[in-house]
Amino acid sequence: MTRWTPDPTFYPSPSAAASAPAEELAYVAAFDRSAQQPDAIAVIDTAPDSGTYGKVVGWTSLPHTGDELHHFGWNACSSALCPTAPHPHVERRYLIVPGLRSSRLYVLDTKDDPRAPKLVKEIPASELAAKADYSRPHTIHCGPDGIYISALGAGSGDGGPGGIAVLDHTTFDVRGQWEADRGDQVLAYDFWWHLTRDVLVSSEWGTPSMIENGIDPALLLGRQYGHRVHFWDLAKRTLVQTVDLGDQYQMTLELRPAHDPTKEYGFLGVVISVEDLSASVWVWHRSSGEFAVTKIIDIPAEPAAAADLPPALQPFEAVPPLVTDIDLSVDDKYLYVSCWGTGELKRYDVTDPFHPVEAGSIHLGGIVRRTAHPSFPDEPLAGGPQMVEVSRDGKRVYVTNSLYGSWDDQFYPDGVGAWLAKIDNDDFTLDPRFFPHGDEFRGLRVHQTRLQGGDASSDSYCFP
Repeated sequence: MTRWTPDPTFYPSPSAAASAPAEELAYVAAFDRSAQQPDAIAVIDTAPDSGTYGKVVGWTSLPHTGDELHHFGWNACSSALCPTAPHPHVERRYLIVPGLRSSRLYVLDTKDDPRAPKLVKEIPASELAAKADYSRPHTIHCGPDGIYISALGAGSGDGGPGGIAVLDHTTFDVRGQWEADRGDQVLAYDFWWHLTRDVLVSSEWGTPSMIENGIDPALLLGRQYGHRVHFWDLAKRTLVQTVDLGDQYQMTLELRPAHDPTKEYGFLGVVISVEDLSASVWVWHRSSGEFAVTKIIDIPAEPAAAADLPPALQPFEAVPPLVTDIDLSVDDKYLYVSCWGTGELKRYDVTDPFHPVEAGSIHLGGIVRRTAHPSFPDEPLAGGPQMVEVSRDGKRVYVTNSLYGSWDDQFYPDGVGAWLAKIDNDDFTLDPRFFPHGDEFRGLRVHQTRLQGGDASSDSYCFP
């Protein structure tokens, strides 16, 4: 008789995951904006007692140029323990890495040497297009029955619709397109789910042609970027309901559902309001049998002299916060909100999700502020807290500073550099010993971070 022993990094419940051992490594996507050298996965030592703590200790270059690595993820996670589609034989072993510009997908094996991920499979753009009719893979999530990949564009080119493709858990073959009936959904970006309720939630950014060369002012002021949230029947793969936030709210991006599988709410970050350049955070929730989406946080733009602003913002004489990522701690207590424009990471206590309370703020970089890291006070920083990752136990928060190559160039025309900072969550202060930056990333910019063994935004659970 075969006995399956689940991967020890899989946990049936959020509380069990929160008691997991601390990560010892972080994996970071690094890309070359000029497309002259290959993108890479950098490996960072996160063990405080190590002699190489906070240093780049591994580096895996990919075989091509021009990928622009984006939101990569694990092949499998705690959702493999869900009783509706159990997969006890899979391991959290492979990183699935999408090239947002190239439409390639890479599979990297971390098992034999976690500090030297090994490329074991490449999925060309042609295969993603032929089998799923999608291009521009953006975000990876490990589902209970496969690997889910959001894509911004259709397989035929730079238009839509975008949506979700599924890979096989073990062979990594492209199974096909996830949607059975998408209704009028065209724009795509992030997606997440409530597994125990058979609900998938998706958000909107734009088609490849809308985002490829930076924000298009005509599209922004014409309110053409995404401003809706979609709710799907996860089992039937059909669109059930769409909520329009109002077309002044442009770019409904990151989604973070409650980790508690008995809850049916989650958080959404909105990049900008064209009415006043503010950013906002919303909560989705079920009300009288249907979903509603309610704004709970407004973050205003900050006045600034035109001379201190990039050309795109000079007419407005203000710095928009540009909320480009959010993350929710595994215990559902803290929501982290990155304000990439103003160079701030905000922490909110969302124990009551409808009445968040600000519980901390850190400044780094920023379009005008250029706040330095305390360990290097004489080095003004470009970029700002962008991608946010939280450890499973909630004690550590990691932030990187690049958004998307062409958008970096618009808002930080003198360059964004590359840096990764760590916040100690007990007192919400920057760790002075942890700040890999600059030449440590070999001239590449840094984006998504994943933590060894899992993190707050890579797992979903089916048991309370």
